[in-house]
Amino acid sequence: MTSIIGWSHSQFGKLVDHPDVQSLIGSVVPGALTHAEVSPAEIDGIFVGVYNNGFSPQGFEAGLVGMAVPELSAVPATRVENACATGSAALFAAIDFIESGRGKIALVVGAEKMTGIPSKDAGELLLSGCYGPEEAMVQGGFAGVFAGIASEYAARYGDPSETLARIAAKNHQNGVSNPYAQIRKDLGFEFCNTVSEKNPIVAAPLRRTDCSLISDGAVAMIVAAPDVAVSAPRRVGFRARAHANDFMALSKRDPLEFAGARRAWQAAIEQARVSTFDLDFLEVHDCFTIAELIEYEALGLAEPGQGHRVLEEGIVAPDGKLPVNRSGGLKAKGHPLGATGVSMHAITAMQLSGNAGDMQLPNATLGGIFNMGGTAVANYVSIMEAW
Repeated sequence: MTSIIGWSHSQFGKLVDHPDVQSLIGSVVPGALTHAEVSPAEIDGIFVGVYNNGFSPQGFEAGLVGMAVPELSAVPATRVENACATGSAALFAAIDFIESGRGKIALVVGAEKMTGIPSKDAGELLLSGCYGPEEAMVQGGFAGVFAGIASEYAARYGDPSETLARIAAKNHQNGVSNPYAQIRKDLGFEFCNTVSEKNPIVAAPLRRTDCSLISDGAVAMIVAAPDVAVSAPRRVGFRARAHANDFMALSKRDPLEFAGARRAWQAAIEQARVSTFDLDFLEVHDCFTIAELIEYEALGLAEPGQGHRVLEEGIVAPDGKLPVNRSGGLKAKGHPLGATGVSMHAITAMQLSGNAGDMQLPNATLGGIFNMGGTAVANYVSIMEAW
């Protein structure tokens, strides 16, 4: 099967030593090549995921790979963008390239420099991932959009604030053992559940601990065809993958259903011939804690309105039946938009190859990934295994 055979993951956070995307790309590509034991001459195509849209004045990011790593300057390179799922979009494009027979080995890079502009400007840029005519003026930016979803959830099923705090606390506790995470501190449930000077309301009812971080970061990986991967030093393959979209405007759909996410998940699960609870762990898109809660329900861990139960019963804890976001998720690890999807796949590859260090789960043989762009508009699912 088409496989990831090597990767390199930067620290996520405010990376002052990397002033731009070119520097971030250059920090991870050589390491991925070395890890995969592949030379630049063996790369048939390059796929770059960067959202940008104003975070940097430099566009045309596909050309930056050759600037950062001159040995790759003549390799065909393409930049991909699909909001917060940009990294997964680049990876899927690379796999399509290989499975079409156009190449044997591809380089995928996801990167974003988000801290180079004021936080207020970053918040406004993030709103470009919403449907502008209806959602661009929402108070609180992108957090305000998800705050509206949280308020709708409260009206339909009851106040989820305590459950959201449990999600935040779980993910921050998990992030302590992730060496790449932006925040490696166990904040605890009480802190996450209490509005305070250090944990203020960002957009009611969401608190700061309910929101992912403004981050810099980059991840690179090498993807190879089966006949190449079979002799690689490591290989983590795609048993199944799926991509489904939904209406961009929330007004055109039930905001609590995440119908596109459900369709992508079901397609991948059926292709993999497994059930959700056959998986050993999940990495899911917790841009906001309310997103992770709804994903429990959309991905089949719980019935609608019952997502709180998987936390109360310990199902999604590191030692539970189906650990979710053992990496700390976007909440603790950080969320550099173009890098996130690639990071989720790299973390999963680490788990499945037994190379996750202090994050390692016992007997991890089958992992699921859900990465979304916008408010569950572009939905990507991968079911992965080592072979």
